[in-house]
Amino acid sequence: MTDDTPNGLRDLRDQLDEVDARLVELAARRQQLVSEIGRFKQGRGQQLRDFRRERQVLELVRARAESVDLDPALAETLFRRLIDASLTRQEQERARLSGRGTGHRALIIGGAGRMGAWLAGFLNNQGFDVFLADPLLEDDGEKQFADWRSAPLAVSLIVVAAPLKQTANIIDELVERKVGCLVVEIGSIKTPLIESLHAAADAGLRICSLHPMFGPDTRLLSGRHVLVMDAGSPRATTEAAELFAETMAELVSIPLAEHDRLISLVLGLSHALNIAFFTALVRSGVSAEQLAGISSTTFDRQLAIARDVAGENPALYHEIQHLNEQGHIARDALQAAIESLCQAADDPDEAAMRKLMEEGREYLESLGR
Repeated sequence: MTDDTPNGLRDLRDQLDEVDARLVELAARRQQLVSEIGRFKQGRGQQLRDFRRERQVLELVRARAESVDLDPALAETLFRRLIDASLTRQEQERARLSGRGTGHRALIIGGAGRMGAWLAGFLNNQGFDVFLADPLLEDDGEKQFADWRSAPLAVSLIVVAAPLKQTANIIDELVERKVGCLVVEIGSIKTPLIESLHAAADAGLRICSLHPMFGPDTRLLSGRHVLVMDAGSPRATTEAAELFAETMAELVSIPLAEHDRLISLVLGLSHALNIAFFTALVRSGVSAEQLAGISSTTFDRQLAIARDVAGENPALYHEIQHLNEQGHIARDALQAAIESLCQAADDPDEAAMRKLMEEGREYLESLGR
């Protein structure tokens, strides 16, 4: 029987602290074993991720949870987080051990941006000696430069992560300076860059266009897409793709000219939808606190995504909408969809709403086929 005095509560909390400390120690030991397994796999050329093994682990965890009267869903959630942490550790260690960038230097133009900072860490982990150039940086004349033209250009890799409106001019000037290294640009929209990209490739510049389809907070690249586009230099395309060789990122090759049409839906539509969502809330006249106090599961999920979007860089989001010549495809589709929804909602007959729901269900279910 539990002592119901203050001392009894203190004793229980002390025991809980001991359990928590032990959990942390066991998690640390698990990560050590993960590193050993990662090195073992790398030595034998094996893939990092084994989905069959993950399923086995989670099934065993759920069974053990049930046997000790622990919610199996809670146990699975905890272990999914541990598995993700394990994969992240293995992925980063594999890239570091590969030493792909050892003895090489890399310059990131736009290095003060969030994606520029991510790339700096990514390349540094591979052994590259990384230099950053950005007007927002304090120029130390060694590793950071306010003007990229003052930075070392005798490097193995230049990544252009600058604002889109500046990227074409930077590419043009790199051609004029006859840099001999691999040049990679990572703009979210490609149409304004195509002319400069092709001209650079025709001039002999080893240039490739990439689009990492993830944000700068990403740690694990498993399941993340990196779009790879040949700008006229197949050698550069291969070299750029090799930067992700030791990761679990999924590299998807698409034609450069097709990029913006697809992105208008993948990024443009999702951004527009969430901006419309929180704009409707702002202009509804109802306070956020009041809505949060009566929120539903669906509302909470949508609110979480909208909050992330609202916290992003407005200049970047404007670029994605404004500079994409095919951006109207997504916005027109969204406007038409809202009109269809309004008509279905106003119709006393549920048939129109049912049709919209069934069409959506069929389209989305095709993802799992």
